[in-house]
Amino acid sequence: MLGVAEARFGAVVARGVMAVTHDAADLVEGFWVVVVTFEGELTAVRMAEVDRAPRPAPVAPWAPLDRHWSGSLDRDAYIEGVEEIRRRIAAGTVYQVNLCRVLEHDLPEDASVGALGAHLAAGNPAPYAATVDLPEAGLEVACASPEAFLVRRGDRLTTRPIKGTARTPGGLLAKDHAENVMIVDLVRHDLAPVSRPGTVEVDHLCRVEEHPGLVHLVSDVSGRLREGVGWPEILRATFPPGSVSGAPKHTALLAIADLEPVARGPYCGAVGWVDADRDEAELAVGIRTFWSARTDDGRRVLRFGTGAGITWGSVAVQEWDETELKAARLVGIASGAAVASGRV
Repeated sequence: MLGVAEARFGAVVARGVMAVTHDAADLVEGFWVVVVTFEGELTAVRMAEVDRAPRPAPVAPWAPLDRHWSGSLDRDAYIEGVEEIRRRIAAGTVYQVNLCRVLEHDLPEDASVGALGAHLAAGNPAPYAATVDLPEAGLEVACASPEAFLVRRGDRLTTRPIKGTARTPGGLLAKDHAENVMIVDLVRHDLAPVSRPGTVEVDHLCRVEEHPGLVHLVSDVSGRLREGVGWPEILRATFPPGSVSGAPKHTALLAIADLEPVARGPYCGAVGWVDADRDEAELAVGIRTFWSARTDDGRRVLRFGTGAGITWGSVAVQEWDETELKAARLVGIASGAAVASGRV
């Protein structure tokens, strides 16, 4: 055992690092904490103890940040990125692209991302909240994700893509519904290679979910896994999540590489757990997510990503405003107070 550490996923708490791997083929026994970057780098940590009793996380001290955040794309650059995606849509190379920006703030050496995770859980409850405080494995992540990337129960695999965001249900547009249906079709095709023929189904389409400060359109798509399929095949077929890449996925990823100046890291990747002994897993899409990183010059920083799905019907300024809305509450919590203005 390398040491004692902790990861929290709602009522599931795992402690004690036993092993670390970057190979999904190793997820065949034991309980693993899993973080996959949007770029596809997997880090899985086998844990010594798992506690499934529902108990709240202790709220450790968190020193609020001073709100001096920098971003990978400013307003003008983001708006130009939206217009470039619309030009590509007009040319017929892509239908939808999720365009994101990464915010960054200096982080004191003694600041605990685990403490931030406890404050997020209290101030912004989320169905797939996670706090991964495993510095010896290189993982310090605080996540308030509302979106399930992959939920496994035995041979049943379910994904719940979110597309469509507004302050209230009345603010959801026809564009939001069209975008959701487009991504549902994409994830159906993602699940098909690892599912038994005829078992991929859309269980729910475009239901409205309310979350702190906003609402989302959410759909459920599931399939029954083929016999002998393991995590390498599952991740290869479905990653990165369709809701945070675009359609068709290949050309959407090319657009993201062209237009986003920094790597997304855990943001828009996957954060969660795999219990190989039970054939169970919950991997959230890594949105509403903070993580600790080191810059090239050695500074410790806290990063946070925010983005929006761009279609032909997008209005660039409105898409920028959506990224502000998604970030404002959580950045506000990290800075000591929730932000009511909807601006970072």
